[in-house]
Amino acid sequence: MWYRFFKTFLFRPLVRHGFRARIIGADNVPASGGAILASNHIAAMDSVVIPAMLPRKVTFPAKAELFKGDRGIVSKIVAWFLKAIGMVPMDRGGGRASAASLQAITDVLDAGQVIAIYPEGTRSPDGRLYKGKTGMARMVLTSGAPVLPVGVVGTHKVRGLFGIPWVRRPIVVVGQPLDFSEYHGQQGETKVLRHVTDEVLAAIQRLTGQEYADVYATRVKYGDLKEVGSDEFVRPRPGTGVRPEETTG
Repeated sequence: MWYRFFKTFLFRPLVRHGFRARIIGADNVPASGGAILASNHIAAMDSVVIPAMLPRKVTFPAKAELFKGDRGIVSKIVAWFLKAIGMVPMDRGGGRASAASLQAITDVLDAGQVIAIYPEGTRSPDGRLYKGKTGMARMVLTSGAPVLPVGVVGTHKVRGLFGIPWVRRPIVVVGQPLDFSEYHGQQGETKVLRHVTDEVLAAIQRLTGQEYADVYATRVKYGDLKEVGSDEFVRPRPGTGVRPEETTG
């Protein structure tokens, strides 16, 4: 109930009429059934613009810490909001907590809903598309759900009227669903996981036209590439496009 309320009366009017956002390919969104939405991630407002523009409810896994509300009044409000709109807590610490998080996500998919994932794992530090982490592929191969590639552009904040942070004319592009059912149950195969991940990122790249760097964005944001950048890792596309079985022998 709260999700529909906030989307209908707050976020959709803000994004469509305030930001003047557009969506391309909305017909590619399945009318029903579980699906995994995989998007590039260039700005914090991606998580507002995407669900506001899509015709179906979108559930984002969020850091489990945000659901505790133990850091003052703002954190309590955030925790209430996330719970009210049905977001799923994601524990990345490993062990039973992480397993429970994955089960919660699977339950959302089994209920015929849409889960949204940023395969890069973090926001792009410079607008490039970065190497995807295979957790998304593991989820795809475990659930058997189709992948809905989404590309967003123009979601960076700018100075609006009276200096208020604003977003101008963002665009959400939805590609045709990707079917990896032939690999269902092969989540233990490293080559298959990497292939699925790369193909999803390649589909996103076709939607956005982003330059691709074959390195994890976290290395550029926080690691040994923070000062030098990712120029040496630029490639035409993620992966090779060659199916895993075609590389063996």
